[in-house]
Amino acid sequence: TYRGSRTYSFNALTNIAQVAKAKPGKAEEIRQKQRLSGFNSIFAVSSVKAAKLYYSEFMKQMREDSSKRLRVAVIYSYGANEQTDENGIIDEENPDDTSALDASSREFLDAAIADYNAMFKTNYDTSSEKFPNYYKDVSLRMKNREIDILIVVNMFLTGFDATTLNTLWVDKNLKMHGLIQAFSRTNRILNSIKAFGNIICFRNLQKRVDTALSVFGDSEAGGMVVLKTFKDYYYGYVTEKGNQPGYVDIISDLRDRFPLDTEIIGEQNKKDFVVLFGVVLRMRNLLSAFDEFEGMEILSEREMQDYLSRYNDIQDELKALVKSGESKDINDDIVFEMELVRQIEINIDYILILVQKYHDSNCTDKELLVTIQKSIASSPELRSKKALIESFIAGINDVDDVIAAWEEHVNTERERELSEIIAEEQLDDKATRQFLDYSFRDGAIRETGTDIDRILPPMSRFGGKREKKKQTVLERLRAFFEKFFGIGGSGKFTE
Repeated sequence: TYRGSRTYSFNALTNIAQVAKAKPGKAEEIRQKQRLSGFNSIFAVSSVKAAKLYYSEFMKQMREDSSKRLRVAVIYSYGANEQTDENGIIDEENPDDTSALDASSREFLDAAIADYNAMFKTNYDTSSEKFPNYYKDVSLRMKNREIDILIVVNMFLTGFDATTLNTLWVDKNLKMHGLIQAFSRTNRILNSIKAFGNIICFRNLQKRVDTALSVFGDSEAGGMVVLKTFKDYYYGYVTEKGNQPGYVDIISDLRDRFPLDTEIIGEQNKKDFVVLFGVVLRMRNLLSAFDEFEGMEILSEREMQDYLSRYNDIQDELKALVKSGESKDINDDIVFEMELVRQIEINIDYILILVQKYHDSNCTDKELLVTIQKSIASSPELRSKKALIESFIAGINDVDDVIAAWEEHVNTERERELSEIIAEEQLDDKATRQFLDYSFRDGAIRETGTDIDRILPPMSRFGGKREKKKQTVLERLRAFFEKFFGIGGSGKFTE
């Protein structure tokens, strides 16, 4: 589930408890763009007894070893038996009623819900008034990636869609329609990082998988297919259409056609490089789902950074050509896999660790400087902050605390540049600062609505001057946002 890695942008729901308790459509959903890490999973077990045993074991191991800390939840409403229906149809449990549970199972579920309440500051139980809201709360938190593993018997195996869900752990007998339904829970594509779902079986279901896929096919499975083996993707394989190159072949092609010691000249060659390196990024993303890929990446970390730097340089160059009108929209010809680039990018914390090491070497380790420069160049998020970071490094000789000095540097430069923008564009000081407070909170510059109009100086709406001014201001504020977002500092622009 890439826990602790693979970050991506996600529009998260921030008022889950309020939405869960309200009637459908009665509570406004408040969302905020966030950078999430990894994906989550469902653990499907054969019975309530099994659910209780597994949940207890998870809790026991987490108490004994804090490094295994996960957000685990469990939900069931009655003692389901192993399926006997020949079509394998899953009889989903009732999310509104726990009355069929025996006393022991209900008492256990109440205790597990108490753990849930402590984890998320909620107030649910198995009563007829509160259990339906617990069900809705669990559903919303699964979709928000706030639960790592949800243990179920039959619940959430049919009709539940969460784009952040990428793994189904299976310790129950599934077949035919029920197998397809359950497996499809993981198959909702979120972005280029989550391009497929993972099924981890603790029972031998291979024959049942083959039978179900052959019977239901694409029309029922929603295009579900089973991935090939690691060796197929790594070394290549043969299909009816001919030989399909593997990762080894693609990397060899990249090194032969675009060696790092040779400049890429010409627009077509640059586009060819973008297409080929996009294939490399997608293949690495696929192969990283296999444990065997670790240590077999072929490209060294430095080589990968240099290729990423080229990739980012070309994107910036083509964007500039589009902006100047010298080229049409680059998306008409090529697609940049920026979501895949961002999930392997370097963050500011890593850069500051390198800066600390450079400082500790009395600013003599020039190899560290090269590493810092290459790391910044390989990250689309840090490229806009390059001048800020370099000006900081240039003055760290006499610094005692690198982190504290960085915070002070960011605050000073941020205030200087903001005051400069406000003065040069004649903006309303208080309204501009409030506008940026909201933008940094939401993770994006607001380009629509009345907020942007409030910060502009008085100006006639006729003749297009005000609209031109608005676009100029937005462009400067976007550049300011990209430079200072996510790198520390005081956080607030207003008192």
